[in-house]
Formats: sequence, structure tokens, C-alpha cells
Amino acid sequence: MFARRQFVRTAAAAIVAAPAISHAQKFPSGRVTLVVPFPAGAATDIGARVYAEALSALWGQPVVVDNKGGGNGIPAAEAVARSKPDGLTIFATSAMTQIVNPAIYDKLPYDPIESFEAITRLGTSPFVLLVDRSSPINSAAELTAKLKAEPGRHNYGAGALPARVASELYKAAAGVEAVYVGYKSNPQAIPDVQSGLLTFMMIDTVNAKLGIERGALKGLFVTDTTRYPPLQDVPTAAEAGLPDVLLTTWTGLYAPKGTPREVVEKINTDVRAVAAKPDVLARLETMGTVPKLMSPDEFAAFTRSEKERWGKIIHRANIKVE
Repeated sequence: MFARRQFVRTAAAAIVAAPAISHAQKFPSGRVTLVVPFPAGAATDIGARVYAEALSALWGQPVVVDNKGGGNGIPAAEAVARSKPDGLTIFATSAMTQIVNPAIYDKLPYDPIESFEAITRLGTSPFVLLVDRSSPINSAAELTAKLKAEPGRHNYGAGALPARVASELYKAAAGVEAVYVGYKSNPQAIPDVQSGLLTFMMIDTVNAKLGIERGALKGLFVTDTTRYPPLQDVPTAAEAGLPDVLLTTWTGLYAPKGTPREVVEKINTDVRAVAAKPDVLARLETMGTVPKLMSPDEFAAFTRSEKERWGKIIHRANIKVE
């Protein structure tokens, strides 16, 4: 009798486990789409394309990037949230859709926590305070002094709300005023820094590195506690005399709610595998970013904590939808 009961329990466990095994074994069964809520050329898009190429080679299936820019990422987030939860549609996004939008909109057609399965954080990136390369301003102290001496006469630009949040954090810490000018993407603001329309801007390290290397911009500080490896000549906020200007944006992957856990785990495992490849690491480092991956559970907890932290900064700066 004992042997019979043991056999029944074993058989039942096998039946329960079978669907989980089959999900993982079948994935991916076809083309995988990485939905990016920003235009081509944005930092999130650039990184997503590196991972898409590497995962396509690993999976033997096409992995394509679908740019659904506009609307502060809301249309893209909603589209992914409504997608079939089979792992073939993945949201490659940033703090913009999951953290900033919930703080500036009273109502969203998606929930950054409840509408998605967290897969992994991809990387983190501080912001860089930038001025035109030919500007006589060579330090944060000099920029602060100029803004204080000429209140109301200077503009700053941002093409993504996280960059605006970082700029507002600098303004509050330095006790200065500047008028916000919005753009569709951070790179679009760079020509106006060069022309003098904008006195400064604060953007992600990926685009900041590109601008500095092209000789278009110079960095005054990074919003982190340590110097950023790809921009070793740029001081930290503390070194620039503004130790409280600490803010790091990030990118990550999410799947629609209900995506099988074993599929989420497989994607996480495979992203870790490709991120460890020397050629992928070299490409990411060239862009100015390095992998800082997490388990699904870690990333879910991280998302919740970041939502609370950024929300406090946004509300304090009174940033609203325009």
C-alpha cells in the first residue's frame, strides 16, 4: 500500500511539473520582439539592439527591436501589457515607463508592477551634467554661479523625463533656476546646447559619452558616488561640490503578466549568458554602459523601491505632465 501511495504521489508531481518543463523547452518557438518605448538612437534602444543580436544567435530565432516611441512610453507599455504572455513579446524599457510615469500621471492604462513580470535589470547609468564644448564654463561651480547671477535668462533641455528629474535635482541642490525645454529624445537637445539656446543639459552616460567623444560637449559631473569608468575624466557630484545630486537611471526587461515563470527564468539565464560574452561586454562598454543584472525576484523588488524613491523626488520638484 505504501509503495502504491508513493507511486501516485510521484506520478502526480510529474504531471504538475510537465507543463513547466514543456514551456521552457519550447521557448522561443518563433520570433521574439523587444518593444522599446523610445525612438531609434535613444540609450535604451542602443542597448536593446546589442542584446537582441546576441540572443538571436543564442536562440536560433530572430529577435527584433520594435521602436514604439512617443507618449512618454505609455503606448508601448500598454501594448506589451496586453500582449500574449508567452515570452515572445518583451518590454525593453527604463525608469521612464516603470518609475517616472506613475509619479506624473494620475491614471495609466497599465500598472508598472501588476501588469508585468520582471525579468532582469540590464544596466544602470548615472546622468552627466553637460555644457557646450566651447563654453567658458568649466565646472559645476562656474555653471551654478552663472545661473545665480543671471536668473531667468537660461534654459536647459531634456528629451526624456528621467533626464529632467536629474536636472531638477541639480537645480534644487544648487539653488538655481533655469527654464525647461522639452525634446522628443535626449540626442535632439544636443544641437541646441551647441547653438547656445540651452545653457546646460543632463543626460544619460551613453549619449553623453558620444557627445563628449565627438567634441560637441564637456561633462561637469556625473550623478554617482564614484567616477563612471567610460568617463573617468568627469568628476562625481561630490567632487563637484554637490554630494546630494545622486540619481541613477536604469534599463531592464519585463514580460506581460502571466508569462510562465520558467520562461521568465530562461530569458534571465540566457541574458546573463550573452552579457558575459567578451564581444557583448566590449560593445556595451564602448557605449558607456556595463551589465548589472538581477534575478527576477530581485528586479521586482528593485522596481518597487525605485518607484517610491523617484516618486518622492518628482513630487518635491513638482514635475507635471505638460
